[in-house]
Amino acid sequence: MAASPENQAVDMALMQGVARGDAEAIQRLYDRFSSLVYRMAYQVLPSRDDAEDAVQEVFVRLWRTAGRYDPSRAALVTWVMLITRRFLVDRLRRARSALKPAVLDEKITVPAPEHEVIASQDKRERFKGLMSKIDRLPALQKTVVTRAYLNGQTLRQIGEELNTPLGTIKSALSRALVRLRETETEGMAT
Repeated sequence: MAASPENQAVDMALMQGVARGDAEAIQRLYDRFSSLVYRMAYQVLPSRDDAEDAVQEVFVRLWRTAGRYDPSRAALVTWVMLITRRFLVDRLRRARSALKPAVLDEKITVPAPEHEVIASQDKRERFKGLMSKIDRLPALQKTVVTRAYLNGQTLRQIGEELNTPLGTIKSALSRALVRLRETETEGMAT
């Protein structure tokens, strides 16, 4: 669903303020999207500290690219989530490439501390909950979210593989994120 012309104008004015370095505009952008960015980062990254660091990095990227925001191409929430997704994919790729260890002695095993085991179990439970929500999405939305966020594919790649126009893929992702956010909000209210 496209944003109304009034919302597009408000979003554009906000991002123009962010691009100028207007502290009030930056604060409004942060207030509006920080919890959404944090939840997304926390689902992907190994700790709360990493998720908090990711929020800071994403908002720096939003500030640096604010002048390029075009409300006719994407709703502001979609744009923020795409910047977040790109950051998280980049971070996971860097972490994966950094984890190519030298050959280790297989006889040495170090048990994980209890708090790491509990955190790992908590993360698995959150991931299962997220996957359950994704499974309830319509087929195209589910496919786009899974391929984009879990497989790290670009929207263009997904469109080519599904032989579907890029605009349709973007719309499906936007609608899926809105639905997921709504189910997250409903879950917090209960």
